Amino acid sequence: MKTSTDEDTDGMEMKSVKTPPTIRHRAHRPAPTPTSRPHGLALREERSPCASMGNGSVKPKQQKQPDGTMVNLSISNTGSNHFKDPGLSTNPQSTLDLLKAKVDDLEKESKRKDEDICERNLKIKQLQEQLAKQTRIIAEVTEELQSKCIQLNKLQDVIKTQGGAGLHPSPLKAKFNQHVSNLFKDTLNRRKGAKAGVSAEPTTRTYNSSSLPKFSFEKARVWKDSSVKKLITDALNKNQFLKRLETQQIKDMVECMYEKTYQQGDYVIKQGEPGNHLFVLADGQLDVFQHSKMLTTIEVWTAFGELAILYNCTRTASVRAVSKVKTWALDREVFQNIMRIKAQTRHEQYRNFLRSVSLLANLPEEKLNKIVDCLEVEYYDKGDYVIREGEEGDTFYIIAKGKIRVTQSSQDHEEPHTIKILQKGDYFGEKALISDDVRSANIIADENDVECLVIDRETFSQTVGTFRELQKYLQGYVQTVLDKNSYPKSPTHAQLTQPQSQEVIELRERLSAFSPSSPFENLEIITTLGVGGFGRVELVRVKNEDVTFALKCIKKKHIVDTRQEEHIHSEKQILMEAYSPFVVKLYCTFKDKKYVYMLLEACLGGEIWSLLRDRGSFDEHTAKFCVACVTEAFDYLHRSGIIYRDLKPENLLLDTEGYIKLVDFGFAKKIGLGQKTWTFCGTPEYVAPEIILNKGHDFSVDFWSLGILVFELLTGNPPFSGSDHMMTYTFILKGIEKMEFPKKITRRPEDLIRKLCRQNPTERLGNLKNGIVDIKKHRWFNGFNWEGLKVRKLPSPLKREVLGPTDHRYFDSYPPDEDIPPDELSGWDADF
Repeated sequence: MKTSTDEDTDGMEMKSVKTPPTIRHRAHRPAPTPTSRPHGLALREERSPCASMGNGSVKPKQQKQPDGTMVNLSISNTGSNHFKDPGLSTNPQSTLDLLKAKVDDLEKESKRKDEDICERNLKIKQLQEQLAKQTRIIAEVTEELQSKCIQLNKLQDVIKTQGGAGLHPSPLKAKFNQHVSNLFKDTLNRRKGAKAGVSAEPTTRTYNSSSLPKFSFEKARVWKDSSVKKLITDALNKNQFLKRLETQQIKDMVECMYEKTYQQGDYVIKQGEPGNHLFVLADGQLDVFQHSKMLTTIEVWTAFGELAILYNCTRTASVRAVSKVKTWALDREVFQNIMRIKAQTRHEQYRNFLRSVSLLANLPEEKLNKIVDCLEVEYYDKGDYVIREGEEGDTFYIIAKGKIRVTQSSQDHEEPHTIKILQKGDYFGEKALISDDVRSANIIADENDVECLVIDRETFSQTVGTFRELQKYLQGYVQTVLDKNSYPKSPTHAQLTQPQSQEVIELRERLSAFSPSSPFENLEIITTLGVGGFGRVELVRVKNEDVTFALKCIKKKHIVDTRQEEHIHSEKQILMEAYSPFVVKLYCTFKDKKYVYMLLEACLGGEIWSLLRDRGSFDEHTAKFCVACVTEAFDYLHRSGIIYRDLKPENLLLDTEGYIKLVDFGFAKKIGLGQKTWTFCGTPEYVAPEIILNKGHDFSVDFWSLGILVFELLTGNPPFSGSDHMMTYTFILKGIEKMEFPKKITRRPEDLIRKLCRQNPTERLGNLKNGIVDIKKHRWFNGFNWEGLKVRKLPSPLKREVLGPTDHRYFDSYPPDEDIPPDELSGWDADF
């Protein structure tokens, strides 16, 4: 029941209301007979809310018959029903007929509505077909209008050059321009869902001899009172992202934060400007605005602006001082150095521990690094048993901190006696990595807070190899050695570098004759294939010839401003050396005062992203083909020591045969086997957890992104997506293990996605001892023709008709670039 005051107290706690006696005791009365209370009406009466009268009686209800006659139904204080209709009061058969007639009416109404729905669905389908047809017509008209406008502009330029007065803008041209402008706006709206990559500044430099300045933690430290340190620490640990960092990392961040003050009216953060600092408010009041609209107020001892310490990003809101304000700030460069140095120091320490183990001393560097990545930390207090004598074990231990006492039973002593004290760097249980080991002694923590690095045999076997597989490396420890020749050698980078085709060699030689600083002396622009923050990609043709390329035009000033010079050099070097049917070809580069240019293979089959946008999602057969092409590209790149780091449908293009090629190598990097890199880069929805947490990453991040790609191809959307980047990263860090998958993802691809997207990089499919072969052998690919794919004999489900080298109909249209960048002459592009 709801009292008269309920409406006035919406959102407040409901008060209990006493139930009238007549209703409270109704359940204790005997049930009425079918004659006095027909079943269907009885149910309706009990479900209906009753308007209680002051004397406990109930307001009469009415039931309408098919002929329009009203049946009055009332409930007396005794609970009996009275039907005030001359023909029904004593005739149950009439009541039954009434109900049957009502059911018939409802069935007819339901059937009529079903027919209406079917008719509307048919009409919707017809309208969709008409829309698709009109869209194609609009695209053709747009292309024709562009061509006419270009011709008109050229004619006007000629007349101006010859000294004429020029052409006055005609109404026809104005209409053309307005129509084209509207179409371009529509195209930009269609591109709204496209995902953009983000990147911090690279932590290494290879394009010139000067090295980056060395970071000094001691110089970066700023003295603070211990009470202030605690308040800053608490503020960082309240933040959804920062609280996931390690305790020591938080401690080092606090040590390096420095004081920044602002006066009333000052902006701490300004919307639209690049960000570089994390802040903690220590005193004063700050208001948050977005487009001049106030959103919230920041409380004292709250951390904000954390996205800026991950990578170079544009601030999405403004933070303004309402009063005089004191903050503690941390620079992005300092944060990234803290994360990198801490992880590198720990990695080196663990690696040295492993090198001291005779069983592992002869393992190759990349396998030793794999073991380091697998190690977990376990903690023990004084008196805790790490191992008990006589139990079976499968775990190997290294002491990272503290002392451990070893005791053993003997006939001479009633109680186990101490035979040894182990300290930091000592190890035990190594035999368990080979076979089941019956422990011959007790291992007991001899003080509080003992830390042990552990790895069990199953993890060791899956990621590094079994005893038998590693026996050739363990010859110093194991007596029986298998013939070394029975083990296949790991391919080297030199073995993997395939010879360039004669066609590519000849084309590069021919293009080398073009002016390195004036590409448009020999090339003419046909249309724009894509745009981005870096610049544009134009479809160009060699003048007077039917040969086309994709010309990537990169704004030099933008590269310098975002400190991405290293990434551009790396992209050029990798693509010039790469030769794979699943990687776009780079033929040559140019530069002038404003741009650097990369002349690339033109892939005219279109973009996987726009195709996925138009279809909504791919069927399993199509998705499997896409993923297989990417897997082959990764196989080639990883064997060549190259990590890609920017997989997404936007970076997958189709050639004329419908085969996928990986494009945009701006975040790709060559790293050694078993090595890690530290720069935060990638596309937010696709980045792996270890990139977000600045733990250092390797080839396994590509396998994570492959799992995300499978999900997006099958559903149309990536699994992790938030209202902003930090929300997306929070979802990623929560993991995919407990996520419920949509029904359109069947059991086998779901299993593949979950195995590729393990939170621990060492457990991901593709990063285990068999490498990428494990992905190709997954059950989802059962029966897939990998050999046919490699030699391009497998028919592509994505092949589309391409009429010639200038056919660009599968790409969206883009407005002309009116933003002319300034000159940039610092010389970082000397090798272009």
